[in-house]
This record gives sequence, structure tokens and C-alpha cells, in this order.
Amino acid sequence: MPLDTAADPSALTSWADIKENFVIFYSSRDENGRMWCPDCRDVEGAVERAFAPVDGPSGLIIYVGQKAEWKTEANAFRAEPWRVESVPTIVKLRDAVEAGRLVDDEIAHGLSGFVDITQA
Repeated sequence: MPLDTAADPSALTSWADIKENFVIFYSSRDENGRMWCPDCRDVEGAVERAFAPVDGPSGLIIYVGQKAEWKTEANAFRAEPWRVESVPTIVKLRDAVEAGRLVDDEIAHGLSGFVDITQA
């Protein structure tokens, strides 16, 4: 399924607010449309391919903010329920509960098996 982007990430308060199977936390994009985080840019193509099939998993992209905003401990996505410590991070949800998480270079090595929705 195509990836959706959270229109107003600040309106999300819990995993239950998310209907998709996966949540992808990325750095925000600059005025040129480029994410400031090189690790996010490195995995973006693989993430898009993993979620491209019509019968594939659903994913929601949440942009965590510009670099200065992300680096502060007050960033909302560092707190409960999200607990994002690094971007990129991909969280698998089952029944509005976190069922798994890939962070940074784990994404490049484990994405295809992680997003396989045929696995129980």
C-alpha cells in the first residue's frame, strides 16, 4: 500500500490513533524537500519499495522535526508512547500495540522480513 504522511503529527497521542500497520519516523524535510538526516535519506528508497505493493503493508510517515527541534529532549516523539531515540525508526503495530521496532542500520538489513505481513 502506499505510504501516508501524518498531516498533523502533534495530533497523535497514542498508537491507537494510527490505523496503519507500521509507523516510519523520519527527520523532517528542508525547504528543498530533503531530509536533514543522512540515515533517513539512505533508507528512504528501500522503505518506499517495501510499502509499494498494492497488497503490501500500510505505513504512516511521521516527521519528527528539524534537527534543532529533534535534538532537544523535549521533542514529543522522544516521550511515551513513541520513545523514539534515533531516526530513522520503523515501528510495527498489532492491535494498537508496538510489536517490533527497527532502528537506523537495522532497517537496511532487516526491512523486508520485518514488513512481511504474511508472518504472524
